[in-house]
Amino acid sequence: MSGLKNSPFGKRLRATHQDNEEDGPRRNRQRVNPIFYTATASTTKDVTPESPVTTRDMYGDRFVPSRDAGDMRTSYHLMDESGPSTPSKSRIIPTESDALKEQANAIFTSILHTEVTPPSPRRPTSPQRPTTSSSATTTLPPSTPTRKRIFHYTSPATSANPSTPTRRLDTPTDEAYSMSPVRAESRQLLESPRRQLRSVCKTPYRVLDAPDLADDFYLNLVDWSNTNVLGVGLGSCVYLWTAHNAAVSKLCDLAGSNDTVSSVSWVQKGTLLAIGTLSGRMHIYDANTLQVQRSYNNAHTQRIGALAWNAHILSSGSRDRMVHHRDVREPSHRPFKRCAGHRQEVCGLKWARDGGPLASGGKDNKVCIWDLRGSKRASVTGSSTSGSGSMEDAGGSGSGDAPLWKFHEHTAAVKALAWDPHVSGVLATGGGTQDKHIRFWNTFNGTMLSELDTGSQVCNLIWSLTSHELVSTHGFSSTTAQNQICIWKYPTLNMVASLTGHTHRVLYLAMSPDGETIVTGAGDETLRFWNAFPKKEGGEKKETRLDYGRLIR
Repeated sequence: MSGLKNSPFGKRLRATHQDNEEDGPRRNRQRVNPIFYTATASTTKDVTPESPVTTRDMYGDRFVPSRDAGDMRTSYHLMDESGPSTPSKSRIIPTESDALKEQANAIFTSILHTEVTPPSPRRPTSPQRPTTSSSATTTLPPSTPTRKRIFHYTSPATSANPSTPTRRLDTPTDEAYSMSPVRAESRQLLESPRRQLRSVCKTPYRVLDAPDLADDFYLNLVDWSNTNVLGVGLGSCVYLWTAHNAAVSKLCDLAGSNDTVSSVSWVQKGTLLAIGTLSGRMHIYDANTLQVQRSYNNAHTQRIGALAWNAHILSSGSRDRMVHHRDVREPSHRPFKRCAGHRQEVCGLKWARDGGPLASGGKDNKVCIWDLRGSKRASVTGSSTSGSGSMEDAGGSGSGDAPLWKFHEHTAAVKALAWDPHVSGVLATGGGTQDKHIRFWNTFNGTMLSELDTGSQVCNLIWSLTSHELVSTHGFSSTTAQNQICIWKYPTLNMVASLTGHTHRVLYLAMSPDGETIVTGAGDETLRFWNAFPKKEGGEKKETRLDYGRLIR
């Protein structure tokens, strides 16, 4: 051993240990195998003179990964579906339809449960004591049990107990002769016909350039009329695009008055187009003659971001927090009713299709339901809560009645509003970046029916006219998936399709009068047309909805 200590190898070994002891207090140096181990900042930081690194920690002939920090159930996606819901910040809207994948996963889960945990065999029922006809409740007195054999052997075919299942091995369909690796129940599930899922084209059939299309969440610059004409506000101009011949015409130019278009809205039936501006002016144009029919130079004190028609009633929502209602048949420029229910800008307005209540959404994260017909709930004053919805007084301003309902569940601005055309009294609302939820309300009793976490800013909502489905457009997201156009099935809220193509927030949405096509607009200054819904059952289509030219007599 003395020879080994005095050998050159022993001297180098002692010199190495001395260098490590001298350099230890000054710096923590590690020699690692660069192939199997990489020294991280945290590893170097944790090495101290009090806890020296041993040779076994630094050197090794193979690398064994540590699974101490991992969760087996999480790593292999074995979490139960009944567990906690995914938080909004990690929710990702898929880039394509997940309907087929969800159907396949459901079938796989059913087969897995059938194969791994098969149903327990039927147990024979316990024999019951016979009862006499005279007294069914009379119990027999206890008696000494008779002598019986402990083991009793009988043939399954001649079993005395009819509840005991019998197995006949001479049957060709018995599981003992099956060549399939799964049970008969699983084979029946696999061989059963599948529900045909609706196919949605993932690419737009037409893309139009829309220069100067504002990238502003609080504006509404695209609307599609019942005469199949698309109105778009671009900067200080409003353009009309006729669908049947793709003709483009300029309706107006507000550059002379140093103003900018902030909202457009078509009347339900006819050719009148209402235009709101940043300065608070409002104009009504006739698309046939391209002439202005009426102007309200002092409609609001600030910009008009939302417009909605109810026959001859035109409602406007502004940044001044007010909702004004005007009868366009009257020459007076003053509104016949003012509604004050929001504390910040009104950015969404939608009338119910049947001429019922009006829904308004604001930057104050509130949704108000107004009924101009004068119907009121019990105890309108003060505040009350019913279910998940709540109502407050409009605020004693004397400028209008209190809202019928006022919902407070959203945590961001509410621009997206849509009334269900198939079920009366159902309203869908969507929240902004800090909310990311679509909520469904019953406006008859003020309760929330359901909610959906989309994981992304909800910019617009619109219901299909041909199927019970809902379209939502999205913007900012906390994940990489954003700027989506999603189609949801109601009331299951399963995703039918997810359409992508826009590179900016999809802030504008409109639907064709036949209900088959939707058009979306974004800050990337493009308009994209999508075949989103099937044709209406029956095939009956009105001429006024298909051919704009036939309206001219």
